[in-house]
Amino acid sequence: MSEYSEAEQWQRAKDWLRANGLWIVAGIAIGAAGIGGWRWYGERQTAQSEAASARYDEMIQAFQRNDRTRVVTIADDLNREYQSTPYAALGTLVAARVHVEANELDKAAVGLKSVMDTAKDEEIGMIARLRLARVQSAMGKYDDALATLKLEQPGEFDTRISEVRGDVLLAKGDRAGALREYLAARKGDNKGRVDSDLLDLKIRDLGGTPPGSPDDSPEASAKASS
Repeated sequence: MSEYSEAEQWQRAKDWLRANGLWIVAGIAIGAAGIGGWRWYGERQTAQSEAASARYDEMIQAFQRNDRTRVVTIADDLNREYQSTPYAALGTLVAARVHVEANELDKAAVGLKSVMDTAKDEEIGMIARLRLARVQSAMGKYDDALATLKLEQPGEFDTRISEVRGDVLLAKGDRAGALREYLAARKGDNKGRVDSDLLDLKIRDLGGTPPGSPDDSPEASAKASS
């Protein structure tokens, strides 16, 4: 049994509400504002993503028309106005390709490094890394390219990194190193990320023997080719 009568309990409740009611109302208002704020934020993010998607589509159309100036302009707009969306990074990748085709390798490298360093999507970042290494190799910066490809845990990109590393080493003049990397790429579980037939051609061109079965190791194939 309570130590207070019903009348006394009601009076204590009224006194408590009188003292704390304002804070309760304020708490409810703040909670409602928080819910409204999150809803507003979500709607804003959706609107931003839709607008960025439309600009990206416009960029692709410009790329297909070979309107390089327009591509670069839209890429700049995406990075300035929609940096929080994936389309900013994707736009930079397209712009980098335009720069490469125009032989503006330094500009391509700057954009690709930015995506590699800042992309929130891991796969987009890895694609930028691979392309940056190829651009650095084309610039004759072989050691920089190899450093770009140096990762402790490349995950599903392991085979693609091995292939690109092989291309860099071959461009550098290290045929033995290139063969070793091609064999590693050919041996790995590439999940369709590398062209096995093309790798076989690269391996044979260097005098190697492509792995013939899952039990063959890159080392064994390298010895067989020597």
